[in-house]
Amino acid sequence: MYQEALVSTLVFGITVFQGGCASLPIVVNTWPWPQATDAAWAELSRQSANALDAVQAGCKRCQDDQCDGTVGFGGSPDENGETTLDAMIMDGTTMNMGAVGALRRVKDAIGVARSVLDHTEHSMLVGDFATDFAIENGFPEESLSTNESRSMWEHWKKNNCQPNYRIDTVPDASNSCGPYKPRSSEYTMPRPAGSSVNIDETNHDTIGMVAIDATGKIAAGTSTNGMNHKVPGRVGDSPIPGAGAYADDDVGAAVATGDGDVMMRFLPAYQIVESMRQGMTAESAAREALARILKRYPKFSGALVGVSKTGEIGAACTGFGNFAFCVRTPESGATQIQQVICS
Repeated sequence: MYQEALVSTLVFGITVFQGGCASLPIVVNTWPWPQATDAAWAELSRQSANALDAVQAGCKRCQDDQCDGTVGFGGSPDENGETTLDAMIMDGTTMNMGAVGALRRVKDAIGVARSVLDHTEHSMLVGDFATDFAIENGFPEESLSTNESRSMWEHWKKNNCQPNYRIDTVPDASNSCGPYKPRSSEYTMPRPAGSSVNIDETNHDTIGMVAIDATGKIAAGTSTNGMNHKVPGRVGDSPIPGAGAYADDDVGAAVATGDGDVMMRFLPAYQIVESMRQGMTAESAAREALARILKRYPKFSGALVGVSKTGEIGAACTGFGNFAFCVRTPESGATQIQQVICS
C-alpha cells in the first residue's frame, strides 16, 4: 500500500507542500500515478542507471497505461476526433532536450522525443514530420484512436461542439460546430483571461517527471495527449522547455500541469529553477512562480512541482480541489503519494 504524506499550508490563497531534503536518487512525478514512479525507480535501480532513462521509462509506463485518459493514445480527441501527442525530455547535465508536438499516429511520444535528443541536433519536431522521423527511427505507425476516444468525440459533436476553444468567430463558436471564420478582419474582442473550458483534477492532461540519479545527474520530462476537443494542430506547454518541464544539474528541476496555453506564456518550470538558483527553497519558488501567473490570470488552474538538486521538494496549486504527486527515495521504501489542498 502506498503511503500518503499530509503536510500542507495555505499561504496567500495558494497551497504549498512543505518540502524537506531527501537522499538521492529520487523520482517525483505529477498526479497519483505510482506505477509510472515505480517504472522510473526500477530504471534508476539498474547498475548502469541514469536519470534520462528513468524519466523515459516512467513516462512510457504512463503512456502505456493511458493514465486517466490524458496521457498516451486513446484520449483527448481534437475537433476532428484525432488524438495527437506532445512530449519532451531534458538532460540537466548538457541542457540538451528532445521534444515532439502534435505527433500523429505514433504511440510512444516520449520515445520519439528521446530519439530527437539522441539522434538530431534539433530540439523539437512536430506534426506529420515528427511522425516521418519516428517511423525512420523504428517506431510503428498506428491509430491513436480507441472506442472510448471516438465516443468522446461523437458525444461532443452531438452537444453542438461545446465547449470549445474558439473565440470571436462566425458562426458563434458558443453554439455551433463551424466551419469558423474570423468575425472581422480587425481584432474586435479582448482575449479572455484563461481558457473558458474547465481545467481541473479530472482534466489535467500531463505527466511531468523529475529524476535525479545517485551521481546527481538530473532529467525531466513530460508526456500528454493534450486538451480534449482542442483546435487541430494545437501544441501545449508540455514540450516547451521551461513551461512543461526544465532541468539543470547545477540547481534542480521543475514540472507543471494544468492550463498549458497559459503556462507557456510564463515558463513556470524555468522560473522555479531560476528562483532556486537565487537561493529560494523549492516551496517558495513554486509558490512565487504560481503567483506570477495568478496576477494576470486569476482564474488559472494548475500545479507546479520543484525539486532541488539535494532532493528538496516544493509544490503549489490553485483551481483544483486538490493536487497529488508521487515521490520515491531510498528511505521511502515504496512510492509515496503526497497530497495538497488547493485554493
